Amino acid sequence: MYSIVMNGLSKMGHTQKTFDLLRVMEQGSVKPDTPIYNIVIHALCKDRMIDAAISLFEEMKQKGIPPDVIAYSSLIDGLCKFGLWEKVSTLFFEMVNLNIYPDVRTFSILTDGLCKEGKVEDAEEVMRHMPGKGVEPNVVTYNVIIDGYCLRGQMDRARRLFDSMINKSIKPTTISCNILINGYCKKKKLDEAMHLFHEIPRNGLEPSIVTYNTILQGLFEVGRIDFAQKFFDEMLSIGLKPDLCTNRILLRGYFQTGLLEKAISLFHELEVKREDTDIELYNVLIDGLCKHGRFDKAHAIFEKLFLIGLFPNVITYTIIITGFCLEGLLDEAKDMLRKMEENGHSPNDVTYNIIVRGFLKFGKISEMITFSKEMTGRGFSFDASTVELLIDVIAKDPSLLNMIPQFHSRNKK
Repeated sequence: MYSIVMNGLSKMGHTQKTFDLLRVMEQGSVKPDTPIYNIVIHALCKDRMIDAAISLFEEMKQKGIPPDVIAYSSLIDGLCKFGLWEKVSTLFFEMVNLNIYPDVRTFSILTDGLCKEGKVEDAEEVMRHMPGKGVEPNVVTYNVIIDGYCLRGQMDRARRLFDSMINKSIKPTTISCNILINGYCKKKKLDEAMHLFHEIPRNGLEPSIVTYNTILQGLFEVGRIDFAQKFFDEMLSIGLKPDLCTNRILLRGYFQTGLLEKAISLFHELEVKREDTDIELYNVLIDGLCKHGRFDKAHAIFEKLFLIGLFPNVITYTIIITGFCLEGLLDEAKDMLRKMEENGHSPNDVTYNIIVRGFLKFGKISEMITFSKEMTGRGFSFDASTVELLIDVIAKDPSLLNMIPQFHSRNKK
């Protein structure tokens, strides 16, 4: 009973309540055992409370309750997420010395952590040693490392590993194919992505909505508009329904390729349905309209958001501030920045760089300096585009160099 309740609390993210129930249990007649401690340790690690998890793990051992592979795997996962590789190594050898042998989940956690640190070759080396430890890699292990190579753009290595998995009679999943297709699309290798897409049925699998979304986005990014539309129609013909991600990809793709009226028409269709829209979709719409010189329409839609129950996020505010700056409406941009903060959204470095560039472009130097000081106070710095514009302005008036905090502090050094 305790186990069921604690597991439920943990899955719902109530880590403190899970921990408190362990303490309640310790005071009663039914004492916690290894599976109970596993639930709490896993909850603490998932909530990134790694010190508390280690402390409970040590407490468990002191009480004579033996940790098992699940407890060790949860801790290794938590330590990997913090990049604490020395502690991972210590824990790994400790469990082996206690004759608690890592299972495929433990190794998958370890390879995933290494890949996220960019140590993909090390992860592959770990996988190569798994059979010697009596553990065969599974499709999850392969997926993790294939994804690691894809993230680094090393598609030849990713494909080699994918083929190796098939040759070892480990059946890939649709997720495996999606990872590789996504890698090809990011490298703009759409022919390879399409070739793999056509291999999916031969592996006894069916493409998912994620597969179609990934390729659609890739096609739009390389400007293959007609093919993207045909591909979307094919998706509909096999009975796959567009999701929010599909709609965002289509809308962004239409704007990026200059199909303004098609983008607006799609949005009106989605607006009628309502369940197919969210703030991210509106962000794409407002951004597209601003970039195509339809700022009045974009601003009207922005003002309507609250009425339809959607609330702007930092990205929405930054987009509309960009629109004001492009139109030269700098006072309105400044007012929107303040309104953004009043509504609980702190501007980020992107927001500040945009507004600084806006004032620079229109020669409003004193206001630009005010915002550059604000930026410095919040720990933000100029991006490359802002620096380039500043250099042009300073070349015309060198006295500005000592007035801009970011440059003034460097000049002193």
